[in-house]
Amino acid sequence: MHLHLDLVGGISGDMFIAAALDCFPGMVEELSSQIDLAGFPDLVRLETGPFNDGVLSGYKFKVIPETDSDGHHHRHYSDIKSLLRQSALDEETKRIALGIFKVIADAEAEIHGKPVEQIAFHEVGAWDSIADIVCASYLINRMQISSCSCSALPLGGGLIKTAHGMLPVPAPATALILKEFEFVDDGISGERITPTGAAIIKFLAPDQRPRSRLVSQGFGFGNKQFPGISNTLRMLAMEPVLTTELQSDQKHGQSQHWKSENIHQLEFEIDDQTPEQLAVAITRLQAMTGVLDVVQYGVYGKKNRLSHAVRVLSDGQDIEHLVSRCFSLTTTLGLRHSQPERHLLRREATDITVGDKVYRVKIAERPGGKTAKTEMDDFAQSDSVAEQANIRRQLESSALKDKDD
Repeated sequence: MHLHLDLVGGISGDMFIAAALDCFPGMVEELSSQIDLAGFPDLVRLETGPFNDGVLSGYKFKVIPETDSDGHHHRHYSDIKSLLRQSALDEETKRIALGIFKVIADAEAEIHGKPVEQIAFHEVGAWDSIADIVCASYLINRMQISSCSCSALPLGGGLIKTAHGMLPVPAPATALILKEFEFVDDGISGERITPTGAAIIKFLAPDQRPRSRLVSQGFGFGNKQFPGISNTLRMLAMEPVLTTELQSDQKHGQSQHWKSENIHQLEFEIDDQTPEQLAVAITRLQAMTGVLDVVQYGVYGKKNRLSHAVRVLSDGQDIEHLVSRCFSLTTTLGLRHSQPERHLLRREATDITVGDKVYRVKIAERPGGKTAKTEMDDFAQSDSVAEQANIRRQLESSALKDKDD
């Protein structure tokens, strides 16, 4: 799923959740169970439902704190990490929630000049804010986002009251989180992006813009009101167009026989890992969900060392996890990530039975006509090259004849 965030009014945790629920209403009933799994069901309750601001209609989401057992919102980052890790949330939701909190903690640590483990959250440490991040993380997991993009971010302006006193908008931690992002000043003051909203955007890393097909849109409304504009986050859910067929050349009457798709490619070189270790690493990478192929070949690297170049092709499912596994399974210190376009001939597979043996034959449509190829793995038990060649000719000829008929 490709996700585009259109920050009409801005973004906060509750606006992101509301927009996701408007996009995918079927997930509304699932959120309460996540609060139970997170381990604080009696501390908050969730309110969600349709909302219309007089211009647009969508959803509104709010976490209502029932109590605060500590009497305040002051919680250390280390305590929140421990809470999430010990919770019954699924592992991917935990990973996302921990990642979002880490974004905020890193920014706060830099702002206050403290080690990240000593950071204590105030507003973000309240139970309702923790619940926001848990719910947002669950929805990110459920939506299976493979890539993300966003509009320019509204700058906002003025001052906001925080636990640290009055601060300028955007708040210092928010501005640090969104360093290098594109902002636009639309002349409307107020806090347009909260720290939680900023951390969600940063975590989603919106920089990939594959060709996509719009499948759903949702509007998530915030609690503030701005003059002349809806305070809403619009979410556009898109399916990457991975099988866009090239158009026939009508001018010359030519029919194309292939399709094109964008894939993800990771590349790196290894010169300090044994062939045995690298073979195990490549085997494990090949077995990962979403990996299309892994190849290696010899190259001369720096200092004229004979090295192994590794290329990993993926359909984009959880690309961050794939990058992490490349770093953990190999000794590479860096890799290159690109999204090339590949072209695939139309093909289909057929089975042909000879005696008690089933052979798989792949038929491809080429501009010059159809070709057939028998899977070599089906000849693994054969001891005769001549026998292999004879059977393959018969199978491939039979497969092509059946298709022509």
